[in-house]
Amino acid sequence: MSYLLVLYYSRTGSVQQMAQHVARGIEATGMEARIRTVPPVSPTTEAVDPAIPDSGALYVTLDDLKHCAGLAIGSPTRFGNMAAPLKYFIDQCSGLWLDGSLVNKPATVFSSTASLHGGQESTLLSMMLPLFHLGFILLGVPYTENDLNTTHTGGTPYGSTHIANEEQKNKLSAEEARLCFAQGKRLAEVALLFEKGRV
Repeated sequence: MSYLLVLYYSRTGSVQQMAQHVARGIEATGMEARIRTVPPVSPTTEAVDPAIPDSGALYVTLDDLKHCAGLAIGSPTRFGNMAAPLKYFIDQCSGLWLDGSLVNKPATVFSSTASLHGGQESTLLSMMLPLFHLGFILLGVPYTENDLNTTHTGGTPYGSTHIANEEQKNKLSAEEARLCFAQGKRLAEVALLFEKGRV
């Protein structure tokens, strides 16, 4: 049974909320969404997290990535870049790059930041770069999604975004939630076309 991997890192829960809406969009097409996260990176190299987290999504494995039919990946913004724990996981993908396991699979990216101009688009672009190297085919959010034209919160054609400020109380706006859903649905629809040999 094919599945789409929804991989994220979240500290305050905003990116986790986004991942859940992306997964709902995927599942609206009948495809399975497999939600996974990554452990935090510790500055103390001896620190080890348990193999299974106390709560939330399971930690991702390279096999989860290798066998997925497509990928949605989300990160908070860290100085205009993806968070280190997500980058740490991606840096372990050399074997998948060498064997071409991820070539021609669709992928999409999403992000959250605490301020309106806090590097959302550069974070999305930073996540795209290794995906291009790994052979993924990148999908954004087309302007046919009306919320992209009317949102006063997050949302970009590069991928869904969220503004996690005090006013929002970390809750996604209605537009942000719909854009995440639409992004997941589009990823699944394209993955299904690939599976049926129509692309």
